[in-house]
Amino acid sequence: MIWNQTLVCVRDVPASSRWYCAVLGGTSGHGGDEYEQVLVDGELMLQLHRIDVADHHGYLADASVPLGNGVALWFEVSDFDDAVRRVRDCGATVTTEPHVNPNAAQSEIWLSDPDGYLVVLAGPSRWRPRPAG
Repeated sequence: MIWNQTLVCVRDVPASSRWYCAVLGGTSGHGGDEYEQVLVDGELMLQLHRIDVADHHGYLADASVPLGNGVALWFEVSDFDDAVRRVRDCGATVTTEPHVNPNAAQSEIWLSDPDGYLVVLAGPSRWRPRPAG
């Protein structure tokens, strides 16, 4: 099995953590000004790393280049309507209103996070296996 542990560089880790926790219905799994883990139902959904911190591995991004160019952070959610409510409640910037993607046959809402990353919340996919019952 494989588990995705996407890590993105951000300018303000606590602010990004609050944004992602509100949008995804998650919680802080680490906390701090330099690194964070966003958890949903106890599962790691996203790692956040401050752009200007080298840590043990060196710098992860060039601070002179705009963040988010060419990246879409895509999250499948089990309850799309609840996800849209969270987006509205926290005042996130919506770039594409809820719609059904004709290619994926999923409901989607597209957002812009505080650093300019494109974030997509999509309803359940017909391609994801679901447990019976």
